[in-house]
Amino acid sequence: MDVVSDAISVAHLGHPWSHRVRTSGSWGARLDPYDGAGFHVVLKGNCWLLPDGGTPVPLGVGDAVLLPHGTGHVLADSPADAARAVPFERWIAEPSASGETELLCGRYWLDCSRMHPLMTELPEVVHLPNRVGGHLELRAAIELLAGELDERRPGSCVALPNLLDLLLVYMIRSWMTETTSGAWPGALGDPVTAAALRALHTNPGAPWSTTRLAAEAGVSRPTLARRFTTLVGRPPMAYLTWWRLILAATMLRNTPDTLATIADRVGYGSPYALSHAFQREFGTTPGRYRARATERAAPRQDPG
Repeated sequence: MDVVSDAISVAHLGHPWSHRVRTSGSWGARLDPYDGAGFHVVLKGNCWLLPDGGTPVPLGVGDAVLLPHGTGHVLADSPADAARAVPFERWIAEPSASGETELLCGRYWLDCSRMHPLMTELPEVVHLPNRVGGHLELRAAIELLAGELDERRPGSCVALPNLLDLLLVYMIRSWMTETTSGAWPGALGDPVTAAALRALHTNPGAPWSTTRLAAEAGVSRPTLARRFTTLVGRPPMAYLTWWRLILAATMLRNTPDTLATIADRVGYGSPYALSHAFQREFGTTPGRYRARATERAAPRQDPG
């Protein structure tokens, strides 16, 4: 997998939740902070997003907005309606057959303990306005989503969650093409660092060394070390160690594989070596981590 796909997949839990809302007149809905990433797409009309402690954002038809850190916020007809906002769960429980404004609202469940730096670097609010000729893939995904919501066609139960996952990928990709700040767009735009990251993510269990990785990137060891460390924030082998442990945690949580199998897959010579490194990174043993993850894997209650 590539870095962006990996960054999303290791933190992503289950299917996204979504709700289509139609409303009119003066209105406001409040969403408290939560674990995960919220998103809104304006399908019709316009409204305002008012993030806690942030700058109000006007949203028009076709606009998409991602709140990757679960920031509390208000959606409202106008900033003046924010003070009268009702809880979001109450708002969506009062459906309207039609309205001046129509939105797709939802959230992605994320495990913040395994968040990749690329995800943590995202700003509190990623606003992707609908512009002629801009974000063509994102616009196509939004149109497909609107179509699935308009008509409950055969296969929509599979199509809708997959389109929502695609929406997340396109929102992050669009942010990366537009942002002028942040280390990770620069890292993935640098041919040497990108080649090294691609190699590590394609085969994390390989017996990598700085020398072998430099050869893969087509540069000298000092050049790789300098560019990689500057852009990623840690040396190549330190990044690889961290990434292997994140993958191990993901497998402990999502698979029944033995520790020996996981150790082999992520490049550790023995279960003992993996266990020692895992405890140093996570502050607990792999066995306890898996048991705690199982206890917490209770069914989620979606609003509405």
